[in-house]
Parts: sequence; structure tokens; C-alpha cells
Amino acid sequence: MAEIARLFISAAHKSSGKTTVSLGLCAALRAMGLTVQPFKKGPDFIDPLWLSAAADRSCRNLDHHTMSEEEILGFCSRYGATVDISIIEGNKGLYDGVTPDGRDSGAALARLLRAPVVLVIDCGGITRGVAPLLLGYKNFDPAVHIAGVILNKVSGSRHEAKLRQAVESYTGIPVLGAIHRSPSLEIEERHLGLVPANEAAEANNRIACIAGAISTQVDLERIIAIAQAAGPLPAGPASPLPRRAATRGRVGIASDAAFGFYYPEDIEALAAEGFEPVPFNTLKDPHLPPDLDGLFLGGGFPEAHMDALEANAGLRGEIRAAVTAGLPVYAECGGMMYLSRRISWQGRSCAMVGALEADSVMHQRPQGRGYVLLRETAQSPWPSIGRGEALIAAHEFHHASLENLGPQSRFAYEVVRGQGITGRHDGLVTHNTLASFSHLRGVGQAPWPARFAALMRHCADARRAARRPSAPLTTHGFVPALAKGEAPLCQIVKPSMPVIPSAPGR
Repeated sequence: MAEIARLFISAAHKSSGKTTVSLGLCAALRAMGLTVQPFKKGPDFIDPLWLSAAADRSCRNLDHHTMSEEEILGFCSRYGATVDISIIEGNKGLYDGVTPDGRDSGAALARLLRAPVVLVIDCGGITRGVAPLLLGYKNFDPAVHIAGVILNKVSGSRHEAKLRQAVESYTGIPVLGAIHRSPSLEIEERHLGLVPANEAAEANNRIACIAGAISTQVDLERIIAIAQAAGPLPAGPASPLPRRAATRGRVGIASDAAFGFYYPEDIEALAAEGFEPVPFNTLKDPHLPPDLDGLFLGGGFPEAHMDALEANAGLRGEIRAAVTAGLPVYAECGGMMYLSRRISWQGRSCAMVGALEADSVMHQRPQGRGYVLLRETAQSPWPSIGRGEALIAAHEFHHASLENLGPQSRFAYEVVRGQGITGRHDGLVTHNTLASFSHLRGVGQAPWPARFAALMRHCADARRAARRPSAPLTTHGFVPALAKGEAPLCQIVKPSMPVIPSAPGR
């Protein structure tokens, strides 16, 4: 069992200010000289970008849908053992979740991790009523230790005094701070939530402002003491960092204001498979990086940057040629929209890569939102792990739909739960490209980075074997150029592919 100082930040309901408080704590504690490991409950990408920036350390997601309890404990042990304090931000309200019995709620995660809970309460329009609210949360599940409360969106000193008196008189829950309402503490929002930190030009200034407010209005010493009193983390299986293989190739990662939704352990897993992650900027770079063995185009907000993406025609052409030539490409949500013919939004339309026979159309309301379950079909270009048997747990959150699909469209997945591309299928396949609305995560039940790496190895070996000394290369050498009518050099023959055993089902 590991002694790991940890704290679970939750609330009575969503939009109470959990992220603001969590990133402010990360930055304020870091300013005190502590090393802070941020965690985020659920499949979120945007909050982790802010938390990572505040802590100067990659945030890790803890998700009951894609991870077993053993994996969650292993993550907390692995990434929390080398820091001074771990800050775990919940999602929604403390007792909210997808299942009616709450087994995937924030409270369930706090119980599993034996983490003391600090509740962030939105105090707008409430005074004495905060007491029965807190008593209800305190008594609903005695196994959840509510160690303190932070009063948020407080209107002024009189409001704060009334709130403190009510909490202290009736609940016995320590008040750890009172954060007064201020526009400087707000983070801009758009259709999927907060504007990501990789897009916000003033992200560091906003984090510093929030950290200053937390430092002056929250008792950081008591926060540290509560975290240090958490006790041993429950024993879990050893979860060592992946051993990095010798570098044998390079995988391009779209990394810019348009694309930034990645789980850090997925990138690390690709590196552990021997493929060096090479970031490139779809908005500014005129060419792909040289000598690539694959591309990973993550999610993001391409619709918010579609003019700049359209203007970078040279890069779009290179990516389209790479897809046609058989370069392995994996694209999720925004990355898939980028590969489509065009994006239409708010009465405007911009040309995209054009590698997929489909058009991306943005809508006012979400077209797919929440957890998904996928069953793989025989169309996937990746090596098989239990195809047709094991369900793949993932998630989606998109306001876009794919329209004008080609009549011969092939799909890598049947959608058992969720929306995907058609309501029945997700994972559009062309050549060695797989593009989906679903976001996968390379944890035990679905180790997609290992499968994608196997495809990259196979294609790289095929290119080397087939390359003639006189064969022309594209300008940057990432894939052999095709003569008119010539087939791609990497045509996957499924029986020759290495098979990666599936993880035991949960």
C-alpha cells in the first residue's frame, strides 16, 4: 500500500466551479514548491488541458467505463507516488453518474481511492440553505469522507459571513475557503464546454490570476494537511511505466489549436512501441514532417479554425496523398472532420483534406454524446483482438455529423451503444485509414496503440521490401509516390498480420 497525499474535488452539481478551483489549487500549490499530479474523473479532454497547464504535469483520466478498478488504482499509484500531492477533479455532482446505483459516480471513485472529498458549492442565491444541502451530502453515504467545503461565487463579505455561520453552526464541515465572484476567474466556454487551454491565448495569465485568488481565499495549509491525512492507497496490482522500445519509426501527431484532444498515455504507448511522436501544426506547417510511418489526428475544434485549415492547402494535399498511398492514419472526431471533403458551420463551408468520401456538417445540438460500446467488424485495417467478440468501451461528444457518405463506405465498428457515424456504424475505413467519432483509450480492455503500431510496422516493412532504388519518393519521403494506376505498396493481408491477444473481459 502506498502513502499518497490526495484530495478529491467535487460539487453538488455541474458548473459549480470545480475546474476553476482544481486548476487554481494545482497552480497555487505548485507556486509553493510542491509537485502536483492532476487527475480528472471521466473521459474529458478539455479540463485536463487546463489542469496540465496549471500543474505543469500531464493530467491523467480515471474512468470507470474504460478502466477496471485495478487499473484506476494502478494509475493513482503510478503517477501519484513521485509527487507531493494529487488533486483529483470529479465530474458532474458528487453522487451523479450514468448508472442509477451510482457505481460510476464521483462518490464511488472517492471511496475506491479512499480520498477525502472537498465540496465546491455554488453559493449564488443561497445563505442558510447551504446547511441542509451539505448535511444531505454528508449523510447520504457515510463511507464518503467530506473533509471540507469551499464556498464559491460568494457575493461579498456579508454573504460570506452568513454562509460561514450556517455551515459552522449546523454541519460540522470545515470551511476551507470562500471565493468571491469575479469575472477574472471565469474561463470562456463554447459548444463543448470550456475553451481548451491549447487555444486560449491568455491561458497562463488566466491560470495565474485564478491561482492568486485561491492563494488568498483558500486555506492551502489545511488543504495540504487533509490530503496528507488520506492514509494508504488501497493495494492494487503493480502498474509500472511502459518500457520504451528502441525507436524504429516516427508517427506524426497533429498538435495545435485545432487538434489537442489526446490521452497522454496513448502517446506514451506509441513511443513505447518504438514510434517517436512527432508533433506538427495543421494551421501553419506547409509540409508533413519527414519520414513518417503513420499519422494520428486527434479531436479538437477544426470548425473554429476551418479558414486557416483550408488556407494551408499544401499540407492538406500531402495528407490526402499519404492516405491514398496507404500510410496508416488514425483520426478521431475532429481529426476525421479534417479528413472529410469539407466542414460546414454557421452558413459557411471550407474545404478540408478530402481523403474521406464524406462531408462534415456542424449542428446546434449534440449529435452524439456519452459513452459508447463498439463491436469490431472485419473491415478494420488494424490487427485483430477478439474481433466480433470483445466490446470496445469508448466515448463520443460531437455536434457534427458526416453526410453524403459514399455508397461503398466501409466501417470498422458496429455501434452497440451510442451514435457513431450512422447510428449503427462508426469507424470509416479507406486504405489504411480508420476515422471515427468515437474516442478510444489505450488501456487494458482496448490497447489500440499497440494495434496501430503493428500496422505501422507492417506497412513500413512492406515499403522497404517493395521499394526499388529508382522508385520516386514524395518530397518529404514519408511514403512512396504512386504512378498512375499503381496500387499502394502496403496492402494488408489479414492472415499475415501479427495477432495481439485480447485482454480478459470485465
